Amino acid sequence: MSDNQMTVYGNLGTAVDLRESGSFAWAMFRVGSTPRIFDRNQGGWRDLETVWITVKATRALAHNAAASLEVGDPVVVIGRLRTHTWEDKETREQHRRDVLEATAVCHDLNRGTTTFCRNEPSATPEAAPNEGEAVAAFESTHVVTDPAPRGEAVAV
Repeated sequence: MSDNQMTVYGNLGTAVDLRESGSFAWAMFRVGSTPRIFDRNQGGWRDLETVWITVKATRALAHNAAASLEVGDPVVVIGRLRTHTWEDKETREQHRRDVLEATAVCHDLNRGTTTFCRNEPSATPEAAPNEGEAVAAFESTHVVTDPAPRGEAVAV
């Protein structure tokens, strides 16, 4: 069975929220992508509705995203679209969120420049974490809302 990859081009809409549980790190942030089309009737470009994607990065990618990205940065995110479900412990209500689990995150170099700094190799390999517990703890305490549109168009 193959695993499909999805690529999103857009602007970072929220600050990167880095969390750690033991030796496992994860980060969550939102990317807004506003498609532009050429409207022949109006004779110019027109923005369509902004699509907001929740992105989750883990381990070293989470740390690097938190250290490198700021709200408004143009980014490219590659990952697998997953559905996360959980139950609110107080209300017993079921929740569902579609999340792009990132395998790569970078600045969009069509729109600016950046400088690369290589990570120092770690002395010990990362321990296999209990990712499910860490994610459930994060999702039960973290609510992300769509930020106000910046008015900046992003081509998709």
